[in-house]
Amino acid sequence: MTSEVLEAAPPATRSVIDVRGVSRWFGNVVAVNDITMSIGTGVTGLLGPNGAGKTTLLHLMAGLLAPSRGEILVQDAPVWRNPAIYRTLGLVVDREDTYGFLSARELVEATATLHKMDHPRSAADRAIAMVNLGPAADRRIATYSKGMRQRARVAAALVHDPAVLLLDEPFNGMDPRQRLELMELLHRMGEEGRTVLFSSHILEEVEQVSQQIQVMVAGRLAASGDHRAIRRLMTQRPHEFRLSSSNDRSLGVALLALESVSGVELENDGVLVRASDYGAFTAALPSAARGAGVRLYQVLPADESLESVFSYLIGG
Repeated sequence: MTSEVLEAAPPATRSVIDVRGVSRWFGNVVAVNDITMSIGTGVTGLLGPNGAGKTTLLHLMAGLLAPSRGEILVQDAPVWRNPAIYRTLGLVVDREDTYGFLSARELVEATATLHKMDHPRSAADRAIAMVNLGPAADRRIATYSKGMRQRARVAAALVHDPAVLLLDEPFNGMDPRQRLELMELLHRMGEEGRTVLFSSHILEEVEQVSQQIQVMVAGRLAASGDHRAIRRLMTQRPHEFRLSSSNDRSLGVALLALESVSGVELENDGVLVRASDYGAFTAALPSAARGAGVRLYQVLPADESLESVFSYLIGG
């Protein structure tokens, strides 16, 4: 496995978060492995399958964990053992840790008080309005849906008007309307010149919000760039398909003649095809089958899991 990062495009803005050779291990388990990246203003997506190390990296950026090696700076200041950093940094963690007996207004106002804001109530009202939670602000959080609880936590992270916002899987549990509203909020924050970094395991989700994407796989940084370049890196990888037909042997012979096919294996229940070009193969397949006098019964991608897609980026 290589540690080379595929640079899909240069950073678009000046650096606000600097991660310099950071590793973090827990006993014999390496959760984050020698990551170097720079995050500028605007919205950046931290993309990777579950278990890739995204949560650990966000906790390191927020100063909740100490790096085993390397350093992290936010606005040129170290985050570890630096409480002053929380004046300009907001964090929404993935785990649910809000007090259900509080209302959203009480939670957000208490957070404003902890930040020693001059007018905690008005700051709480502003943050609650930003996440469109006003009509339910005085209900106990225990009565909320998961999406509403998530919005309350986002409001608490925004109450002190941070320049940097870190969110771990912020769209989990939200219905389509709530997701759209949060996406619009993150867009606005990015356009205002803030730095927003959020994690997700869904490429389409990240593409809708982020100008830049950082891809993590197995604790490593696998690729970095804008979403169009990352999409190209993913779709241009080799693909495998499982096909079943009226005559698998004839189909296999016909497919071997295609330039987009790098290998064919006959299996007990069909044909395994390795395609070097996804688009060219899928376009040529119908005519190749027709020319061989074969009827296709099934065409299934054999390697479309997130893990296989991301692992290709680091040569795994």
